[in-house]
Amino acid sequence: MIITVNGETVAVTAGRLSEILEELGYGGEKVATAVNETFVPAAARAELALAPGDRLEIVAPRQGG
Repeated sequence: MIITVNGETVAVTAGRLSEILEELGYGGEKVATAVNETFVPAAARAELALAPGDRLEIVAPRQGG
């Protein structure tokens, strides 16, 4: 399925948000997610199925000063 991740077109095989995060290498990281401009809490990621054309934003915290 083709979705947009952080502004870039990406092909993924997974369907649920938690699986997509694993596939993209974010499985063990603390990140914030939004699908189609709606925040998705971590507890809801396993339930949320994405569809072709959906827009996923992944934001990871940064350290530094």
